[in-house]
Amino acid sequence: MSSPHDFDFLHGEWEVAHRRRTDFLDPDSAWVEFPSTSRCLPLFDGAANIDEIDMPYLGAKGLTLRLFDPEREEWSLNWSSSRSGKLFPPVTGRFDGDRGEFHGDDVHDGKDVRVRFVWSGVSPAAARWEQAFSVDGGVSWLTNWTMDFSRPS
Repeated sequence: MSSPHDFDFLHGEWEVAHRRRTDFLDPDSAWVEFPSTSRCLPLFDGAANIDEIDMPYLGAKGLTLRLFDPEREEWSLNWSSSRSGKLFPPVTGRFDGDRGEFHGDDVHDGKDVRVRFVWSGVSPAAARWEQAFSVDGGVSWLTNWTMDFSRPS
């Protein structure tokens, strides 16, 4: 069961190792790897948080607003990039133990995609996030971005 404290592990400062496909929809595209830093602040006594991730390699920053809906016992994750200044459509879902899975719909390069975010291996010292897209309504998924979070030394 999900709770307003599922993302407490994420509060604070992080170093992030990215692995990202050069083409999010092409399974044969190359991967690029780069570092970044992230900072997450709790809000609403833990039932919300906001983080900013600084990705110099991409020449951009990202922002995620996470909100817990106590009636549905689920989270909405709302992403924005400094490049656009707009919110992408949210993904929603919940945690089961140390794994959270979140789904939503979006458009990428003019194609409708189903989006999946997965948080796994969460602890106070480390976590993994991955993004996958599906162009067939969730029958098959292509992982196109992973981030491994660790606390600064």
